[in-house]
Amino acid sequence: MDDVMVQLEELSEAWLPMVLQYGSQVLLALVTFAIGWWVIGRVTSGVHVLLEKRNVDRTLHSFIGTLVGVGLKILLVISVAGMIGVETTSFIALIGAAGLAVGLALQGSLANFAGGMLILILRPFKAGEYIEAQGIGGTVDSIQIFFTVLKTPDNKTIIVPNGSLSNGNIINYSRQPTRRVDINIGIDYGDDVRQARSILLGLAEADERVFTDPAPVVWLTGLGESSVDLSLRMWTKTDDFWGVFWELQELAKEEFDKAGISIPFPQRTLHMVADPAPRKTEKQAQG
Repeated sequence: MDDVMVQLEELSEAWLPMVLQYGSQVLLALVTFAIGWWVIGRVTSGVHVLLEKRNVDRTLHSFIGTLVGVGLKILLVISVAGMIGVETTSFIALIGAAGLAVGLALQGSLANFAGGMLILILRPFKAGEYIEAQGIGGTVDSIQIFFTVLKTPDNKTIIVPNGSLSNGNIINYSRQPTRRVDINIGIDYGDDVRQARSILLGLAEADERVFTDPAPVVWLTGLGESSVDLSLRMWTKTDDFWGVFWELQELAKEEFDKAGISIPFPQRTLHMVADPAPRKTEKQAQG
């Protein structure tokens, strides 16, 4: 029994200073980690509130909040590791090497990530706008870190990688508040051009959605193979574009029919040639 007590005393004398030293460091590191984690949560919430006050697009809120939170948490883990005696230099080098390996393995994903950053910073489009890019068109539903989600008019979901989207041409149909509507119609060469122009201008001027300034105009845009081509050009709000385009095109057809103005369509004339008289054979000629 005495030997056991002696051994315990020796162990306590050897380990007690170490436990007191490292135990206090571990306890301090745990307290720092808990407080730092709480502070990071408050900072992330503050970033969301700040973005809300600055009227930043909502698509940026989660992206920036996540980016700030992850960056601060990585710094916190490195700091806590240094407090308990871990060599942060080698730790940072390890993270860098791992990041390089991951980067080489995920080059396409990183390109999409960089494209997403460019889109979120430069803002060539935002949620709710109708765009056309990469040969497809649709309304922007959301902008994610790696891809953008589009909704087509027939309610299809299209996912476009941000890398290709940020490096190609983008047509934004919703960014400007007004758009020009062009309605191109061909009439017969025998019809009255002035009458047709008057009908088209009358339809545009009677529609309240069409602006009076700039005023609608009708131009003769070409003399085709079978038609005289006219173009009615008018300005309206972007939200009214398709309504004006479809409705006035239908009304123009109805008014032209009433006025006896024909809209020609491609026609082909076939000339039938009779077969020549069959040639007599040599036997028939001798007979």
